[in-house]
Amino acid sequence: MCSVSVSIYAENMVQALLSVDKLKAKEILMEAVEAYQPLEVVERVVVPSLEQIGSGWVTGEVSLAQVYMSGKICNEILGDIIPDSGIVKENHLRIAIAVLEDFHTLGKQVVKGFLQASGFEIVDYGKGLSVDGLAGRTIDDEIDVLLISVLMLPSALRVKELVKRLRESQSVAIIVVGGAPFNFDDRLYLEVGADYMGRTVSDAISIINTIEKDKAL
Repeated sequence: MCSVSVSIYAENMVQALLSVDKLKAKEILMEAVEAYQPLEVVERVVVPSLEQIGSGWVTGEVSLAQVYMSGKICNEILGDIIPDSGIVKENHLRIAIAVLEDFHTLGKQVVKGFLQASGFEIVDYGKGLSVDGLAGRTIDDEIDVLLISVLMLPSALRVKELVKRLRESQSVAIIVVGGAPFNFDDRLYLEVGADYMGRTVSDAISIINTIEKDKAL
């Protein structure tokens, strides 16, 4: 039985991030992963903390600098809690991940880290990619599953153009999207032509496992 509830870790994490105290934030995460699974810590401590800080910026209680530094700190310390299984699954899926147009990489890094920990090989296309750039790389690499992370609505809407380019080039890549705009509107992924939408890291792992099973049939 865990002596400290996960909500307490989340509250302490918010305070550490708002104080821009990277060492304290790391200490909180390391303590949390001793009591809970790393995936649970990410989804119930890190993500809610960043969401609360983001909401604080909207209401004017938190500065933009604090929002930026909170994301930067989490990005830097998450590598310490994401497990490295050292196992690579024998699968034939060519999976790539990218941030379309935006430059916010935290979501991408978390999903990539846990998928790799689950044994999947992931090609990382990076951040700030244009529709043309991402379409070209996906086609050239004959990607089977393309994971797309976005932060802003305009970037989410550009997925529609990306899907159109891919289909015109006969790419059969399965498109999986995630990020704030898709969390706010659970039908947006259908409107832009994506195949799947994930809200959490667990969703991403489940979606990839489903695709893998379907491909094997």
